[in-house]
Amino acid sequence: MADHFDVLIIGAGLSGIGAAWRLQEQLPGKTYAILEARDAIGGTWDLFRYPGVRSDSDMYTLSYPFRPWREPESIAPGDKIRRYIEETAADGGILPHIRFGARVVTADWYTPDARWTVGLADGSSLTCNFLYGCAGYYDYATGYQPDFPGVADFSGRVIHPQFWPADLDYTGKRVVVIGSGATAVTLVPAMAADAAQVTMLQRSPTYMTVLPERDVIADGLRRVLPLGLANRLTRAKNIALTQGFYQLARRRPQSVRKLLRSVAVRALNDPAYVDEHFNPKYDPWDQRLCVIPSGDLYQAIKSGKAGIVTDHIDTFVPEGIRLRSGRVLEADIVVSATGLSLLPIGGVRATVDGRPVDIGETAAYRGIMLGEVPNLAYCIGYVNASWTLRADLSHRYVMRLLKHMDRNGYAVATPQTPGGRGRPLLDLSSGYVQRALDKFPRQGDRDPWLVRQNYLRDVLTTPRADVTRDMTFTRRPATAPLEEIAS
Repeated sequence: MADHFDVLIIGAGLSGIGAAWRLQEQLPGKTYAILEARDAIGGTWDLFRYPGVRSDSDMYTLSYPFRPWREPESIAPGDKIRRYIEETAADGGILPHIRFGARVVTADWYTPDARWTVGLADGSSLTCNFLYGCAGYYDYATGYQPDFPGVADFSGRVIHPQFWPADLDYTGKRVVVIGSGATAVTLVPAMAADAAQVTMLQRSPTYMTVLPERDVIADGLRRVLPLGLANRLTRAKNIALTQGFYQLARRRPQSVRKLLRSVAVRALNDPAYVDEHFNPKYDPWDQRLCVIPSGDLYQAIKSGKAGIVTDHIDTFVPEGIRLRSGRVLEADIVVSATGLSLLPIGGVRATVDGRPVDIGETAAYRGIMLGEVPNLAYCIGYVNASWTLRADLSHRYVMRLLKHMDRNGYAVATPQTPGGRGRPLLDLSSGYVQRALDKFPRQGDRDPWLVRQNYLRDVLTTPRADVTRDMTFTRRPATAPLEEIAS
């Protein structure tokens, strides 16, 4: 017989470890396991090993609210984030609950038993009463890779950041980084220190914002206050600033556009260069802003070790990339920082009583559950703030739902789909989001089927949200297995 648990969590990254912590804290009697496809803790922060990999949100909001961030950096390198997650799991007694190398491929709900049967890639299976997907929102196995013409003719090496080779030596080499998102903006200054020249090739510019690598206010608060209190105050300060800036960008886009341009002009002292390479056609926050810690990208450009070219690829040639303008960018190494392939709930194929669940056809209940799908939750962060802010609200909501079910003797909770469906769940115009809209649930036209990108509102409403609204509860069927009744 398959192992049975009250809760199964998919993923041992930032979200999965946070979910386990909240489960142990609020429902200590529940049995659970974390199913991790990889052989290590960390999720994103274990997978990505490219030069300079770091957070694109400040660590006071990206870290867990129940475990203060102790390192000096506010924008932190990936290895320190990975170590923070590992230490959280160890300190919380979570490690014994993690099953590594356990890639979930199927999840089948059977109403007569009121349970999920979870199938793993190795052919084994487990069962649970409640399934919680904390595997992020992208495909770990495949990054987005455009079909570049002539790439087979290139005499150098083509690398995707998601699968960075440990043996790659770019010292003294000419490097072209294709892309203008967070990964490209991170790679260019990091590689420029050792490469002969690094060029960021972008089809269109991206908005950049400069944040200090260290938070001087946080440093001051830590010197005079206990660590926990200092972190809470810094967290509140950063939330207010980021949410305020987002709202300003949505309401006064031209003002924010001018502000960001002025920062770039002051850093580069070249208005014409800024207007050519840092002047997007869209409004701020139509796509996520890229963070430049302490202005490192601007510094690399000013030093002459890095540069930006805004153009389209015509074809690869043996010596590099020929652009539509006719210019050839010579390169020894090309890094294709072209984005992620989005994938909901880790790509798990789910069925309900034998009926396949098409996630793209479902409605998002509070951005946490799927309409008409029982006892299944998923975790996804904000697009305009750090991932953990929303993830922790989701964890706390799931715990409240489970407590309500236990108090009332309910075995099954199923969101009832509203009549209409509205905006996409991920409300960004970025290419990697637009390519995957049909894979993700859509929002409804009213609460609790709306997903607002507003932490200040959510932190007040989500902990008090009515878990019974638009939710059908049922008690355990008489045919349920004895071990479930006993639990």
